[in-house]
Amino acid sequence: MIVPREDFVARTARIAGVFSALALISAALPAGVASAAPAVGTPGAPVVPAALQPPAGNAVHAVLRARGVQIYECKRSMWQPLEPAASLTGTTVNPARKVTAVHFRGPAWVSDQDGSMVQGTDPVTEPATEPGSLPLSLYRATGNRGGGLFGPVTWIQRIDTHGGAAPATSCGGDQPVAVPYRALYRFFTKK
Repeated sequence: MIVPREDFVARTARIAGVFSALALISAALPAGVASAAPAVGTPGAPVVPAALQPPAGNAVHAVLRARGVQIYECKRSMWQPLEPAASLTGTTVNPARKVTAVHFRGPAWVSDQDGSMVQGTDPVTEPATEPGSLPLSLYRATGNRGGGLFGPVTWIQRIDTHGGAAPATSCGGDQPVAVPYRALYRFFTKK
């Protein structure tokens, strides 16, 4: 069935509005509490495999925590990834400011504050350290839009994943399943 463009745009706007509300609710942190994780290399910071480091000449631009679901569909009696749906909250590095975004099929990330977007492609992956979790990933940025948060992004790194892996059971039928996950996304730009 082909959906008219107007209906698609209206539906997309409603979905983005729901995610924006979720992002704002999850961003309600007490004053003075940072939402970003410690810098990699400091005690308590996640370990990032060498294969997931962006090329030299790129620096961390923003660090955002994601909370959402990875949606799977049943194909040939196996669970296959369909799309993520997550809200992200965090901070930019310079200048330091609080930011929120949504993550969905593409994979794509959109700032719900300035409308900028980035899509990721060609992921390099490493196994997660926690069983049942999504793999750690490094995506090359493509399809950038706007000059805001995601406009200049060159690489996207997903680390510190918790949950989100496909169910271990076989599947049948056409009902998708949503598996909760959390992760840390680091967005890089050229130095």
